[in-house]
Amino acid sequence: MPGPDPLADVPTDDLAWCHEAVQDVSRTFALTVDVLDAPMDSYICLGYLLCRVADTVEDASHIPPAEQAALLRTFDAVVDPDDDTDVDAFVDDVREWLPPEDERNADWTVVASSPRIVATFEALPDDVRAAITPPVREMVEGMADFVERYAADGGLRIDDERELEEYCYYAAGTVGNLITNLVTRGEIDAERERTLYDTAEEFGLLLQLVNVSKDVYDDYSEENNVYLPAEWLAEEGVDQDEVLDPAKREGATSVVRRTTDLARSYLDDAGTYLQHVPLRDGNTLEAWAVPFLLAVGTLREVSEHPEDVLTESGVKVSRKEVFAVVSAMSSKGRDALPSFRERIAAAPFHQTPTSAD
Repeated sequence: MPGPDPLADVPTDDLAWCHEAVQDVSRTFALTVDVLDAPMDSYICLGYLLCRVADTVEDASHIPPAEQAALLRTFDAVVDPDDDTDVDAFVDDVREWLPPEDERNADWTVVASSPRIVATFEALPDDVRAAITPPVREMVEGMADFVERYAADGGLRIDDERELEEYCYYAAGTVGNLITNLVTRGEIDAERERTLYDTAEEFGLLLQLVNVSKDVYDDYSEENNVYLPAEWLAEEGVDQDEVLDPAKREGATSVVRRTTDLARSYLDDAGTYLQHVPLRDGNTLEAWAVPFLLAVGTLREVSEHPEDVLTESGVKVSRKEVFAVVSAMSSKGRDALPSFRERIAAAPFHQTPTSAD
């Protein structure tokens, strides 16, 4: 006999809007939410939108760093269950930085709609909010710290490998912990839980380091951020503000390769996480295996064309490969992951023969 509906107190229209908003702001997370079942799809959807509000503010190059940090700390106070700060205070502070309504992209629409998102989140069950809140707050606090750290530079300028991993932890390792908090609610074997928490951050770091590797051009040209470590670039004779300079391409390309190598160092731990993640409350293997496998594919593409991430052309996995991965994982279990990973690392998934070919 089914138990009570955990989403019974969540306004249907607001929840539907939140699901639509995820589709607009993130292709990757839209894929994830689409292949989760209820109620986990809504838990992840709301957790992600809270993170997206903060991420949009952090990436906003038109907001002075001091104002960015203040906005992030106000939003942190909104999410803090022990703080009385109302979401309207955040909206009042962010309003002057919002693009005009007819010029807003999906990200800024989400920021402007933060009261709706927060209200929907607050209607979730207590244990779900308790699982989501600490990682979200840790992410927001970490973002504020980084903005303040590099306020004089007008954008983030990662110094070395340690700081790169620190940033990636705040940006994505926290999300790994958020997922793990949700899937370990209730009874779970202690050893399995320990394994999950030992590898959750690494799962997030893998995905974020892949983004760092492939988004060099956009990060610098659109947001004035350089995540390739200054220390590594200096060893190649490249200043961070020369990262897109064609005359420095060879040195910058070498650092891109080094960054992909660092990302690959997290693949095994991320694979271990997938082998142990519980499939309950609507959680599915497909939801997390697909971004993992697409990360493998992206690393392949960046490794084959590292110079392209330093130009407007960029690097990405084709839609055909995305569709092939999603289709394959919809009918496969954990046992298929090692062979899928190996195939995708070697060639686009939709182009590689299988034993049935």
